Amino acid sequence: MAPLLALDSISKRFGALVVADRISLRLDAGEALGIIGPNGAGKTTLFGIAAGTLAPDTGRVLFAGEDITRLPPDRRCRKGLARAFQIPQPFVGMTVFENVVVAAAFGGGEPEAAVYGRAADLLERCGLADKANRTAGGLTLLDRKRLELARALATRPRVLLLDEVAGGLTEHECGTLVELIKDVRASGVSIVWIEHVVHALLASIDRLLVLHGGKFIAEGEPREVIRSSQVAEIYMGIAADG
Repeated sequence: MAPLLALDSISKRFGALVVADRISLRLDAGEALGIIGPNGAGKTTLFGIAAGTLAPDTGRVLFAGEDITRLPPDRRCRKGLARAFQIPQPFVGMTVFENVVVAAAFGGGEPEAAVYGRAADLLERCGLADKANRTAGGLTLLDRKRLELARALATRPRVLLLDEVAGGLTEHECGTLVELIKDVRASGVSIVWIEHVVHALLASIDRLLVLHGGKFIAEGEPREVIRSSQVAEIYMGIAADG
């Protein structure tokens, strides 16, 4: 069976800087995949290529077996590929409810009046029902991240790309977000999650990849990957013989 999402021999460079060197990745239906790596390793570039905001120099992006390499981001979104960003950027002058309605109507290609009920359900699910009529610009960071997830889920994704969504949160807030992401997984959405908050990943994913120097240098069961001497030396800055 074809993977739900695949990057096939992706290469990308910016001038002399190679950020992806014939990288391949597959995500199966129902799977949660984590990606870690040092700053500048190319993690967000890979997400841009997957979501369609960046074009690869070589290679293909496949979704459910279909080559979507040349499709723009909005077409990919309507096929079921959604992204939540590290820094949420809601429509700050609109209410929380209106933000989710816009995502459902335009991202999902549905009439506005048809999505009101689903938007309300998503706010309840994401812990934002009591803030539905507040303007998004007045939300706390945790609630902005909840809204970012609600907006992504409003497009009815089959695959959700999470770009360092735990960044900047307290330990308690991070736990709240992890529980929400587990709920998203339980609903059948497959996930690729880039994150520096490693304990959040370990609580949520099935498989972990480590990106370094434009290549994946480790892959496997998350806790085994984290314990490897290669990852400790390259990613965490700990000498392998220490």
